This record gives sequence, C-alpha cells and structure tokens, in this order.
Amino acid sequence: MAQRREGMLRKPEWLKIDFNTNEDYMDLKKMMREMNLHTVCEEAKCPNIYECWSVRKTATFMILGSICTRGCRFCAVTSGKPTELDWAEPERVADSVAKMGLRHAVVTAVARDDLEDGGSAVFAETVRAIHRRMPNTTVEVLPSDMKGTYESIKTLMDAKPDIFNHNIETVRRLTPSVRHRATYDRSLELLDRVKSISPDTPTKSSIMLGLGEKKEEIEQAMDDLLEHRVDIMTIGQYLQPSFKHLKVQKYYHPDEFAELKEIALQKGFRHCESGPMVRSSYHADEQVNPEARQRQFGGCS
Repeated sequence: MAQRREGMLRKPEWLKIDFNTNEDYMDLKKMMREMNLHTVCEEAKCPNIYECWSVRKTATFMILGSICTRGCRFCAVTSGKPTELDWAEPERVADSVAKMGLRHAVVTAVARDDLEDGGSAVFAETVRAIHRRMPNTTVEVLPSDMKGTYESIKTLMDAKPDIFNHNIETVRRLTPSVRHRATYDRSLELLDRVKSISPDTPTKSSIMLGLGEKKEEIEQAMDDLLEHRVDIMTIGQYLQPSFKHLKVQKYYHPDEFAELKEIALQKGFRHCESGPMVRSSYHADEQVNPEARQRQFGGCS
C-alpha cells in the first residue's frame, strides 16, 4: 500500500466529501438495482451524488450497458467487450425518471464502438421515452463522439434533447495520453455539427484539471470551444479513481476555479460551473433554455 501511494498528492481539506446516505438516497439506489439500470453517478464515483439525487432531483443514467469499448486512463467505468443491446432499457429509464420525480435527467452511455451507429438509436429512443412519460422533465444527453459519424449525431438530435453535452475532458496536448480512441478535434467538430443540426439547442463541454495542463492551455481550450459554438462549460478537479489510473499532478484551490469561471464568462460562455467538485452534469437543471426551464415547473415561471 505504501508503495502504491508513493508520489501521490495528499487531498486538501476542500476536497473532503460529506457522505449523506439518507433514506431518500438509499431508496433510489435500491430502485436502480431493481430496475437493472446503471448511473454514471455511481460508476464514476461522483462526489455530488447525494446532493443531486436527494436535493436537486437530477440524475445521470448510463445506458447501453456498463462495459465501455474504450479504456480512458481517467475513467472508473469498466472497459472490455460490451453485452448485447437492451431495447427495453429506454422505457425502464423513463419509468425511473417518473418514480424519482426528476426535474432534469441526464442520459449518458458507455462508448459502443462495436455498433455501427454508436448506440445512437437506443440513445434517441431513451430521450423520446422520457419525453412521453414525463413531458415537463428536461433531458440532457452526454454521448461519446460516436466516431464522428454525422448520421448517428442526426439520429440523436432528431429526438430533441434539451441540452447536448460532450466533454473534451482535457487540453489538446494531453488528449492522447488521457483519452482512448478519442481526439480533441473530433470532439470539437461533433459539438459544432450539433449546432448546425439544431442551432437553438444549448451545447456544453467539460474539462478536468490536475493532469499537468498549463493555464494558457486551459484558456486555449475555452477559445477552441467558443470557436465551435459551445454555450456552456464546466470545469472540475480530476480525482484518481484507483491506483491504475493517471495520478493527480495538482489540486487546484477553489480561488483558482473561481478565477477560471470569470475568465470563461468574460470570453463569452453563457454559463460556467467551475469548482473542485464540479462534474459535467453539476447543476445541469439550471443550464437549459428559458423555455425548457419553465417547462420543468409545469409551465410556471
């Protein structure tokens, strides 16, 4: 154990997490298992799971199985050979959204490079199922790059999600060592194509800090996202999921995150969440268009 911890940075006080496993949280966790559903909140060990599930009434469902065809060096999700498609999954997700009474649902998925459409058909049907079952619930999608295939992107956008989210994850220089089979430019092109297909849909992307990036590279990533018409940016601290994943090179202070938020807003992002515990779906319910925000509350402003 001591050898494994060699060279690892000690977590600062501002990264201590309060585990609030109250009755609401435990009930939701039990329901997810009974419905045979996966959430990225659990799989990626998100520090905000208790706040999102119990307080904000938001959750991030992970569809298309729990095994990813990629093996990114920052990600806690299991990689390997995926299972077959489950076409009943969209309705189960919609049922869970209804039972949880969610205002905002995020639908993400493991990368399915084994599928010709990258899983976009199941993705789109999940969005439609939620819309049918819970018309006032806003839906955000967070897909992989789906190998950059235009037809797959179009299939997903035809389902009319309220936010399209795709993460560049890190700065250009570090992308080859952090992300597996994904490229910085393909992710930017994907985000720009979504705007061409659906100009009024907010687009969003996220980066995690602490992998060795420089401040000027962070600002360049902001400029690159804006150049590709991205509206919303989230910035959070990378936390090493296990000893086999990339080590944290730096823990950013909350003041540094606050400064980056100001820079992002000054550069032109419509909305920016930036903080040590921020993840790409953090406070996602607040980031939809005003019309969709009104829908969350049954049409009342």
